Amino acid sequence: MDAQFKERWEQLQQLMSKIISYSEAVGLLHWDLRTGAPRKGVEARSETIGMLSTEAFKLQTSQEMGELLDFFAQSEIIEQLDDRKRRMVEECRKEYNRSKLIPEQKFKEYTVLAAHSESKWEEAKENSDFAGFEPYLSKIVAFKQEFIDYWGVKETRYDTLLDMYEPDLTVQKLDEVFDRLRARLVPLVKSILDSPNKPETEFLDQLFTNEQQEKFGTFLLEQMGYDFEAGRMDESVHPFCIGLSIGDVRITTNYIQDDVTSSLFSCLHEGGHALYEQNIDKELEGTGLAYGASMGIHESQSRLWENMIGRSRPFWNRYFRDLQQHFPDQFSSVDAEAFYRAINKVENSLIRIEADELTYNLHIIIRYEIEKMLFNEGLSVKDLPEVWNRKYKEYLGIMPPNDGLGVLQDVHWSGGDFGYFASYSLGNMYAAQFMHMMRKEIPNLDNLIEEGNLLPIKEWLTDKIHKYGKSETPAEIILRVTGEELNPDYLADYLEAKYKEIYKL
Repeated sequence: MDAQFKERWEQLQQLMSKIISYSEAVGLLHWDLRTGAPRKGVEARSETIGMLSTEAFKLQTSQEMGELLDFFAQSEIIEQLDDRKRRMVEECRKEYNRSKLIPEQKFKEYTVLAAHSESKWEEAKENSDFAGFEPYLSKIVAFKQEFIDYWGVKETRYDTLLDMYEPDLTVQKLDEVFDRLRARLVPLVKSILDSPNKPETEFLDQLFTNEQQEKFGTFLLEQMGYDFEAGRMDESVHPFCIGLSIGDVRITTNYIQDDVTSSLFSCLHEGGHALYEQNIDKELEGTGLAYGASMGIHESQSRLWENMIGRSRPFWNRYFRDLQQHFPDQFSSVDAEAFYRAINKVENSLIRIEADELTYNLHIIIRYEIEKMLFNEGLSVKDLPEVWNRKYKEYLGIMPPNDGLGVLQDVHWSGGDFGYFASYSLGNMYAAQFMHMMRKEIPNLDNLIEEGNLLPIKEWLTDKIHKYGKSETPAEIILRVTGEELNPDYLADYLEAKYKEIYKL
């Protein structure tokens, strides 16, 4: 390695370190906004987020960055890069090319708006006030449409947004995957809803104090292997996970006093995200690769822990007695099997994050179709509630009584995260495929879970997925771990086997 190469590489790493430091500061401010910052401070906080984000943006699109990337693009230099360094340069180049196309002032305006919009969404959801939130959302969508023009339209305008969260994902591919999934799940849902063998769920309709829920959620996170010395749990309107660094990965949950399962499963879900971020190889810190490979792969980790582990019979054969100890008045006369069947009840419902794992995918398809309408078909933001309600009636047979339980239920659009929702269903598919392989390689998996020995699961996921961070693409990960490309049949097979047994079909 010659002196010039070494000098340029050190310059690139120093530049990346500055960008990552700004990003960590912005992440901390976002976390504060959503976990209790006073409302009167939102406007000033949003301006600060916009300023710091813009400084990071300037570094990302600087002449220095461009010159360094050009240096490492030379064929004789590329040959000197190992796989990890090459991947770092590729990611830097992708971000540079994308960001360079956006005027600096536009980026700052958008960032301030998005920060402000998220706080306005909280108020709007609380008051079921879509009309008050609509001006902010309309501006967010307009910015995204403008950014698509800067970035360049792929096969469709929406394809450009999908690629931000899942590299190389297209509407054509998603339509094919969703069609295959829908063809198997819709008849299954119908059979289940027609079945007379419904689980009893009345015992879930009781009061559970926030303090009780917090203690049990903390207990489950510790059982999973979440490192509280490298994270913390707080409360927010919409549960989320935010990784500030490998040593600081925070999660939130939301407590509903008459529904213990909401917080319980959001802890498992966000804990799955957090385990991913906490167990990335520390050598990737500061490289721009110490993140999840994609949102789909990230969601596979949260959905795997929430549903395929956390809603399994072996899990509750072990942990139901702990649930009884934390909630002695509520569950003293209930057994583990009854609880297992209750938490896996299938029903058409309004709220995505509280939906059963079978109908959940229909919630995602609704959002996916609406986003395609917004960006490919000219749907106006003001018409979102009407379209939303119509699709819920069409797909799930129910109508939201208000916008707080309908179009305003998710935080994602308020922050401009269009193209994100498909990641949830992709995550379910990836998770089922990973679980299929895990069961092959850990034949006694159910016995380990029944013993409360969850460490082998964490270790397997760390070894196969977590430690690689963003150094591999989703396609490379799924092929390396399972030996084949993404296959939605694993999810359909898993859901059919599980729910036919529960409902005695």
